Amino acid sequence: MQFENLKSDWMNEDHVMFQDAATKYLETEWKPRAEGWRKDGIMERTVWNEAGEMGLLCASVPEEYGGAGGDFGHEAVLSLIQNHHNMASWGQSIHSGIVAHYILNCGTEEQKKRWLPKMASGEMVGALAMTEPSTGSDVQGIKTKAVKDGNVYRLNGQKTFITCGQHADIILVACKTNPEEGSKGVSLIAVETEGAEGFTRGRNLDKVGLKAADTSELFFDNVSVPPENILGGEENQGFYQMMGQLPQERLLIACGAVGAMEGAVRKTIEYVKERKAFGKSILDFQNTKFKLAECKTNTVVARTFLDSCIEAHLKGELSVETAAMVKYWTTDMQGKVLDECVQLHGGYGFMMEYDVAEMWTDARVQRIYGGTNEIMKDLISRKL
Repeated sequence: MQFENLKSDWMNEDHVMFQDAATKYLETEWKPRAEGWRKDGIMERTVWNEAGEMGLLCASVPEEYGGAGGDFGHEAVLSLIQNHHNMASWGQSIHSGIVAHYILNCGTEEQKKRWLPKMASGEMVGALAMTEPSTGSDVQGIKTKAVKDGNVYRLNGQKTFITCGQHADIILVACKTNPEEGSKGVSLIAVETEGAEGFTRGRNLDKVGLKAADTSELFFDNVSVPPENILGGEENQGFYQMMGQLPQERLLIACGAVGAMEGAVRKTIEYVKERKAFGKSILDFQNTKFKLAECKTNTVVARTFLDSCIEAHLKGELSVETAAMVKYWTTDMQGKVLDECVQLHGGYGFMMEYDVAEMWTDARVQRIYGGTNEIMKDLISRKL
């Protein structure tokens, strides 16, 4: 089994064509710019417009809303190859696979027609603002509030660790519209950032990995939001909307994990074939062979598990606990495989000029966002 241009059973001809086109584009157009993005700590805003022109955004959104009319398989393909080719910093999975699908699956018809075409073209960049400085996985602990004031809502609060925070034009903000009801009083409100008085972006956070990602703090100071921006048009549905979308979010994280593992193992095999020590290639040493045999086996097992979950999701049959399993197990394994790949590169594995070094640092957050792996185990245990 090779790790380049993998074709799984769930992939049809359109998925393969999409994979080939996206791979070529990322490698030829974006890969040469990646080092600059990492040093700048952000990708240019124009990359979203470029991606929209290439048909890489909202590929699974119906054509009537400006998308390509594909299915989740297209989002999975893009996440896999993006991470395979060391492009984990690009927040397209949040934009296309998560925010767009909140709008598609939970939004009103007016909301879909208003926002999705602009997200598909790259005119609008989407972000999801759930996490707060004192609240992560505990939704009922959210402190951001939206209070009705005449014909508008007044939004006040602070969010942090928000992917695409510097570029976002539309942000789905988890907030309390009925604080007395705990998690049942949460709503998702779309903030359109252009000209939004009281909305400010904090610093672009300095992270261990994902250096080119604009992960940010966001502040809402009495921001005026019209009622038609409540996702779905009804208050206090946010908790149910989030619970319905989280399995897909976790599956996308698993796609990223497996894509990174496949890319790192491929790159490491190439490296140990070329690198010499004591008069022979590193691959000729038994330890190297055994370690890579373990890495490749674990990666193939991870891809097989992931493929079964993608097939289930395409049929609408992916359960909450199975999504938790694939998220936690693949991201745990990603950390182990990437660590071995760094070790097999020796000192060069610690140098950022080699992809495995960046992929190793990028891997660490995978066990944290989308719900920590400890939370995933708790979700799984509830069905024991």
